[in-house]
Amino acid sequence: MTQTDVEVTGHGTEQYTGEYLLEVNNLKMYFPVNSRGIIPRHVADVKAVDDISFFVRKGETLGVVGESGCGKTTVGRSIMQVYKITEGEIMFEGVDLAKLSPGRMRRMRRRLQMIFQDPYSSLNPRMTAGSIIGEPIRIHNMSSSRGDYVDQVEELLRVVGLNPYMRDRYPHEFSGGQRQRISVARALAVRPSLIICDEPVSALDVSIQAQVINLLEELQEQFDLTYIFIAHDLSVVRHISDRVAVMYLGKIVEIATREELYENPLHPYTRALLSAVPIPDPIVERQRERIVLTGDVPSPIRPPSGCRFHTRCPIAIDVCTEEDPEFREMGGDHWVACHRV
Repeated sequence: MTQTDVEVTGHGTEQYTGEYLLEVNNLKMYFPVNSRGIIPRHVADVKAVDDISFFVRKGETLGVVGESGCGKTTVGRSIMQVYKITEGEIMFEGVDLAKLSPGRMRRMRRRLQMIFQDPYSSLNPRMTAGSIIGEPIRIHNMSSSRGDYVDQVEELLRVVGLNPYMRDRYPHEFSGGQRQRISVARALAVRPSLIICDEPVSALDVSIQAQVINLLEELQEQFDLTYIFIAHDLSVVRHISDRVAVMYLGKIVEIATREELYENPLHPYTRALLSAVPIPDPIVERQRERIVLTGDVPSPIRPPSGCRFHTRCPIAIDVCTEEDPEFREMGGDHWVACHRV
């Protein structure tokens, strides 16, 4: 890992000059399980994220995929410091977020923002669209006057494809796609460098999903944004991502460029996920190999020994049950954790 450099300007913003915008090292996020009773005891941990490492380059989109409960959202919220992590480093623009005080972390949130899955529950129903978008501007003192504040809010509405006159409407007066556009505008209000998108289109109709995805791509080019795009829909991830990380039961099992992952998946879990993605061509769909995984996903409270996927893996051998596979680079920015590769 390389030493990063940060230049602090007179305006309090930071111009990052390092190789990676975000670098996560050995991240663990365990949630304690306590016994019931008069005196609760700590009896176990839910190992939602268990010792993962990855990086994100400036200007790229890293897709994070996996089944429900694999730890995708926990990764995003750990980076945002919604959770106090159990162990590890989260180096953002050369600063370890895990070591920041609440006050410094609040200031750092100008540089990284999050778009949530449900655009209705993430918006305050008692606030107008203009107030929702303008709240970050007000909190971080980013306007010089009332007129400047209004101009910024109206410009943000235009940028995400909404009319400025809509700033006086409440969330229930918008459609699902429009509400998600308001969420995007709110994230853009503080001019961040990294936006974590936590399944931002999964609650929307398919036709609206495409509009929001196209909007995110346009904004990325316009504002030089970097995304972590969390999703379970591999076809959406393939469209928007530069690289893709595949998670299973709190672990990253494979990371590769979009083209490499979809054309040459190495981990058996990645192959199984890709075999379930529908293909529009009925002839190709009938001829391709379909991998059906047996059994259920193990509990993150008591994960299997060795490779966590071995209980469902069609090619597992004895060593898979005993040793956790090393996360190895296979060349060409392709990383995988599997004894059989």
